Amino acid sequence: MQPFFHSYESCHLCPRGCGAQRSAGKRGLCGADANLHIARSALHFWEEPPISGEVGSGAIFFSSCPLRCVFCQNQQISQGNFGHEVSAQRLAAMMLELQEQGALNINLVTALHYAPQVYDAVQMAREAGLSLPIVCNTSGYELTSTIRAMGDIVDVWLPDFKYASSELAHALSGAQDYPQVAAAALEEMLKQVCQRGTRVVGKDGALKTGIIVRHLVLPGHTDDSCAVLDKLWELAGNDIDISVMNQYTPNARCKAAGGNLARALTNEEYEVVLDHADNLGFEHMWWQQGGTVSESFVPTFDATGVDGPELSSFLPQTARTTQ
Repeated sequence: MQPFFHSYESCHLCPRGCGAQRSAGKRGLCGADANLHIARSALHFWEEPPISGEVGSGAIFFSSCPLRCVFCQNQQISQGNFGHEVSAQRLAAMMLELQEQGALNINLVTALHYAPQVYDAVQMAREAGLSLPIVCNTSGYELTSTIRAMGDIVDVWLPDFKYASSELAHALSGAQDYPQVAAAALEEMLKQVCQRGTRVVGKDGALKTGIIVRHLVLPGHTDDSCAVLDKLWELAGNDIDISVMNQYTPNARCKAAGGNLARALTNEEYEVVLDHADNLGFEHMWWQQGGTVSESFVPTFDATGVDGPELSSFLPQTARTTQ
């Protein structure tokens, strides 16, 4: 029995708490109604090495998002709401398809505003033979209650921690409470991982259980990045991996607005943040080499892998005929 009964009648799945009657066709502040929408399901090779490995992560990109980041690279799906409507059964089938393709894990990208269907889909997929770890790839702007409810199906948490400053969070993502919410969310993720034991890495280097916290360094805001690292060290120390990213790429909106966000991050700015992480003592840290701004980490959102058979096609013939 999934733990989100009646969640869409008055939605409070995310910190916005908008109370939208999504079950009646209304859209929440995230942009989603009660119908599950997905923009892409395919192997993805641009995550951290413990997530993508050599074979790729089975990434499923969900439409809509509770945040409204001005620099978002995925605006087509996060704010434009591109995606095809699917059932929870079809989502479960996608997971099994990705497993058949050799995916290292199932990577649910910005999924928790659809938590009820996602929870059900993972359960169905596991009953049908899914054996891969489940990665929850999130902005970090999540309620502890939602994380707690998802705790028994998520193996690896992959949250952002975008800001230490409430003012910056308000200006760039329209979420002044982001630092407090993200800190509480991370503490709940730590509790969930501790209940499962500890950080577990397979012989192939893949993370089976644990947390990787991502932070994208923004040009002109290294002070806030260092403050984020201070907060992460205070909250979790070496109980987490951290991923410090330099891939910020100004979108058209940021270029038009001018200022620091109209340019790329400098090598000097990035080194300041990396040095601070080293000085704090993080032992499990991932960083990016130069030139990442010229690379595309954003896949084509064209509904690849979304449309297809329902879960029933993956069940044994005897199960199909006796149901």
